[in-house]
Amino acid sequence: MSIDSLRRSARETVSGLPQGFWWLWLSTLVNRTGAFVLTFLSLYLTVELGHSAWFAGLVVALHGLGGVAGSPLGGLLTDRWGRRPTMVTMHLAAAACAAALAVVTSAWAIATAVLLMGVAMQAVRPSINATIADMVPAHDVRRAYALNYWALNLGFAIASIGGGAAAFLGYRTLFVVDAVATTLCAVIVFLRLPETRPESRTDTAGEPVVEEKVSMLTVLRDAPFRTLVLLNLLVCLVFTAPWIGLPLTMANQGLSPSSYGVVIAINGIVIVGFQLLVNKLTDKRSPVLLLTLSALLFAVGTGATALAGSPVAFAATVVVWTVGEMIHVPTNAAATARLAPEHARGRYQGVMGMSWAVAGFVAPIGAGAIVGGPGPDVLWAATAAIGVVAAAGYYTRLRKALADEPVETAAATPVATAAPAAPAETAPVATAAKDAESSPVGA
Repeated sequence: MSIDSLRRSARETVSGLPQGFWWLWLSTLVNRTGAFVLTFLSLYLTVELGHSAWFAGLVVALHGLGGVAGSPLGGLLTDRWGRRPTMVTMHLAAAACAAALAVVTSAWAIATAVLLMGVAMQAVRPSINATIADMVPAHDVRRAYALNYWALNLGFAIASIGGGAAAFLGYRTLFVVDAVATTLCAVIVFLRLPETRPESRTDTAGEPVVEEKVSMLTVLRDAPFRTLVLLNLLVCLVFTAPWIGLPLTMANQGLSPSSYGVVIAINGIVIVGFQLLVNKLTDKRSPVLLLTLSALLFAVGTGATALAGSPVAFAATVVVWTVGEMIHVPTNAAATARLAPEHARGRYQGVMGMSWAVAGFVAPIGAGAIVGGPGPDVLWAATAAIGVVAAAGYYTRLRKALADEPVETAAATPVATAAPAAPAETAPVATAAKDAESSPVGA
């Protein structure tokens, strides 16, 4: 493939989206570029403050537990209060928590700040996903989610590199930078992103149409969506397991922590370098086919970890499940948007986000227990089996619900974000470069 064809392909991937989407993309990039807290929290707690590794693990788990509550809360506020105010408020709340970590030292205060940060960070996701579904035409929604996921991972990669280089300034300084970046993200949303929540519909006589009330229980009674959430939970468990199980497995084989650092860095490198290409290759494909394929890639990639014996082999397994991640995350978000009624997009995205948060809390504990008990081979056999079950579930249970092409509509709300996008070169981010819910794990 020539350089010109690659350039043309990249331009097609980032063109044709509303201008408002690019401001949201930019806010995601800024936010994740300053995301230092979770990356360095365990080191700060153990090295700087002298807490035990057990306490550090518990505090990180509290962040995931906060997300379990934050996701449905954010979904509710997104539909009732609006996308923009929910984003601004939760970004500012997360910034306040990051700033608090720079000054508090007691165990209870740190645990509380991290728990509340988990609530705020997860609560903002439904509003972001709902905004994308509101402003982007249906046939471009999956592409938009992929681009936003790329921004998330690109920012996270920059944060990891920059944070490591700047750690000599002190962990508290990094937490302050995180707070500043998150505040700047809220400012971008407040100044540049209009509200996109769909207006109340009216009948032919101009009278408001009473929408069916949607509660969290109503969302869970939606059988196809409930199936999508449960299958996503299975995939999330498989996806989260390597972040705990892989370093322990490599250590059991006598490999150094630096080897693990190089191997896991492959995940971010592949996403940042190839998300646009993967998105181009999978564009317009059946969502059921893509979800099935991604689950199988997770199953093969994690299952093959049991057979790996060198850093190169472990890196190869990471490449396999990372491709599954790049396919799964935007496709699952787009499937959620398709199944959700316009007036309940926030709640649907909130319930879906809760599955990521539950996996982020449960999988690390389960993976550590299995590796420390039956052994790592059992863990990787289990993840392979779960991935295959999820793939079978997608293929057999959701073919009908996700078979029809989405109805082509303009943005639901007649705001500036629905206007045709400027060419990619003149968008607020001149050339797009990318994931991670990173996924909620890193997402």
